[in-house]
Amino acid sequence: MFTSMKKIFAFMIAVAAWMAGNGQTDTSRKAQDSLVTVSLTDTLELHTDSFQVSKPERKGSVYKIKPAIDLPIIAAGTAWSLYGFSQIYNKPSSPEARILSLRKSDINGFDRAAADNYDEGADKTSDALFYGSMPVPVLFMLLDGKVRKDFGKVFLVWWETMAVTGIYYTGSAHLIDRYRPLAYNSAAPMHERTSGNAKNSFIGGHPALVGSMTFFVAKVYSDYHPDSKAKWVFYTAATAATVTTAYLRYKAGKHFPSDLVAGSILGPLTGILVPHFHKNKQFKDANLSIRPYSGASHGLILTYRFK
Repeated sequence: MFTSMKKIFAFMIAVAAWMAGNGQTDTSRKAQDSLVTVSLTDTLELHTDSFQVSKPERKGSVYKIKPAIDLPIIAAGTAWSLYGFSQIYNKPSSPEARILSLRKSDINGFDRAAADNYDEGADKTSDALFYGSMPVPVLFMLLDGKVRKDFGKVFLVWWETMAVTGIYYTGSAHLIDRYRPLAYNSAAPMHERTSGNAKNSFIGGHPALVGSMTFFVAKVYSDYHPDSKAKWVFYTAATAATVTTAYLRYKAGKHFPSDLVAGSILGPLTGILVPHFHKNKQFKDANLSIRPYSGASHGLILTYRFK
């Protein structure tokens, strides 16, 4: 798996080098205000005829890149992800005696049922969704005419989305040794229960990655086609892919529900927010609002209104 990740990041680096060689630079353009005038004749006829005022034309690229900010994030995130994968998939194995000492009764009630799961078929299917989701945004960039015109910038936004996802995906598994549910299950092979990978339960990395990639596509499509009635199809497909991946990881005995909830929330949020924060002002989405809140706790409230 680590070898596959290195190939993916190598591909990303090669494309970035190609873009740099072709002089890809960021240019922020301000949309010109469109003036609407109504003649006296038009005014007198308002009682019989309704008229429509066309929306101001928005020009320029939907996304902006700030090299001083984005390139360090991409570089740091990519470097950490490569390092993180090398660490989480090379954790020392657990002694068999340690595995046999694990008790399901020590698992909290919300997560306990997962310890009875082990399904190799579900594991393989979830891996297919995991690896298959990574190139989907790139294919979408190439197939969608409007997005293809801004391929360089959208590609960098995608790469940054991948990098941010990699930071918390590998970072959490690297810092937190939590046994997977299968480690508690006698139906799973002992060599799998004792492996170092059996300590990478938190967070649910598969749904996090699938969620960030599929919601990225839905978000970019919505940004480039703001008036499209097909936006809900993209968001529905992204939700289905994320939920399906989470279920398969649960059925496979790879993650507890709490792991999957964390991954299924962080992934889609990353896929939506990273593109959102790169949008030029004239393309800001009025349907998406992010505002802080405070009280017993502090955080952000994200609201999206589907039209």
